[in-house]
Amino acid sequence: PGLTMDFFQHQERARRKTGLLVLYFILAVIAIVVCVNLAVLLALFWGDFQSVSASQWFSHPFIHWITGLTLAVMLFGCLLKLWQLRNGGQGLAEMLGARHITMDSTATREKQLINVVEEMSIASGIPAPQLYVLDKETAINAFVAGFRPSETVLVVTQGTLNELNRDELQGVIAHEFSHIFNGDMRLNVRLIALLSGILMIGQIGGFLLRASFYSGGRTTGRNRDGRAQAAMGIIGVALFVIGYVGVFFGRLIQAAVSRQRENLADASSVQFTRN
Repeated sequence: PGLTMDFFQHQERARRKTGLLVLYFILAVIAIVVCVNLAVLLALFWGDFQSVSASQWFSHPFIHWITGLTLAVMLFGCLLKLWQLRNGGQGLAEMLGARHITMDSTATREKQLINVVEEMSIASGIPAPQLYVLDKETAINAFVAGFRPSETVLVVTQGTLNELNRDELQGVIAHEFSHIFNGDMRLNVRLIALLSGILMIGQIGGFLLRASFYSGGRTTGRNRDGRAQAAMGIIGVALFVIGYVGVFFGRLIQAAVSRQRENLADASSVQFTRN
């Protein structure tokens, strides 16, 4: 008897796992906010600037300022990364040196690619993306990029065109259409932006650490000035560690999310190709 695959079941399983991993990302952000508050609390006590006891800290109004500032820094980092990625898929393809393939191309391999793309566009109900090829890349690979399906580009390597037969090429293209269909590009951009926001916490920590070091070298020796420099150093070290450790674990979660989306794309490509 033949082995059958319930690709709809595989799709649903991958979506559930992705949702759980995204929840982990949200919990990581909450943990970062809590750790920053604890670091500031420690620094204030060290510098003798705060008389509130540790047990009262989380009901103190100051926590709202620290939490708001932390979230604002992360939001700024996210928005900055989104602004850097504003050119979308076409900008990325051009940055990589990919060549645009027009739909009236007469080259045999490119014509086959165009036909397969049009087939998968009909099967998935998604507009055909702009096509690009990396002429000098002999490895077999492909990817899609863009914020919206109507602005998506599909980039393939020359090795993909040269080495794959039509069925194999259809499998690769269906996989990439699945990424478009399931909104993986938007998800990836959001995760990248969130990681940039977390990284900015670490970068600010590094700045404060350097500032406390240089300021400490110029201190006049007054006790309170010394405590202030020590407090700044504690906050700097804490933010540096929190930011970069957060990025490390964030990238692990991002990799796990990516793996589930690849599984989802494989299952969806079976649906589109029926192969």
